Amino acid sequence: DGRPVGDAVHRLLASEEQAILDLIEQWGWVDRSHRKLAHRGSYTGTVFVSPSTLLRVALKHQVVLPGEPFRPRPKVPVFPEVPWEKNRIWIWDATHFTRAKRVAYAIVDVVTRYWIGYLLSTEQTHTQAQLLFAQALEDQGLLGPDGLPPERDPEDPPILVAWSDNGSEMTAIDTRQFMALMAIAQHHGRPGTPTDQAHVESFFSHLKGDWPHLTAITDPAALDTELARIRTQYNTVRLHASIGYVTPEDEHHGRGPGLRRARAAGMRPARVERIKQNRGRKR
Repeated sequence: DGRPVGDAVHRLLASEEQAILDLIEQWGWVDRSHRKLAHRGSYTGTVFVSPSTLLRVALKHQVVLPGEPFRPRPKVPVFPEVPWEKNRIWIWDATHFTRAKRVAYAIVDVVTRYWIGYLLSTEQTHTQAQLLFAQALEDQGLLGPDGLPPERDPEDPPILVAWSDNGSEMTAIDTRQFMALMAIAQHHGRPGTPTDQAHVESFFSHLKGDWPHLTAITDPAALDTELARIRTQYNTVRLHASIGYVTPEDEHHGRGPGLRRARAAGMRPARVERIKQNRGRKR
């Protein structure tokens, strides 16, 4: 194809092109990208062009923009060595119910996906973290008569791992001291990386997605009542895909493997019977 004839009436003016080069020279080290520089031009009133136009002028004159600085992602923290069994890895976080003006903390067992417990509060401090775990440890029978874990040697592994993000209440000194007293090892994901806590993020997504009316509740007492009811339903009725479509209650109390084996055993004779009856109809 030949070169197009004529000139576009909306083509960039020579003065605008020079203004773009001057803008890059003056503000390039600050704004670094063509998108910010284009808006800087209108911000300062020197030139009004789109980001793509500014980039095209920079490429035409072989002007290299600094670009965004490289930000290496932090390394994944080493996870403590604990057995893969129930009550060994608990993941916890908080979600907000803005209409009720409350924040709900929740603990989920990573292995069995059992909803261990929750705490509804108006604050997010180390106090809530301690109350949440104290109640959960007691409910799961992990504390002795004195309210502390059983006696253990200093070299023994922790009784469980508390997995969370880097929220202020999770990393507070008082929270760390409480966890150490309870023989709980803390594990924090990388800052700005919510996928490191995907289990609990998925839990809250299902909680608000499967029971959307929770976000519309304005009465804190009603919200607390609903969360208690839904916790029972979540643990005893809802089939969980990641544990082989059994309930967290069954998996947490050791019935999950038997239920999965029973399904596999039932599928084989059902297929045989299905083939037998369908062949019999063809005769």
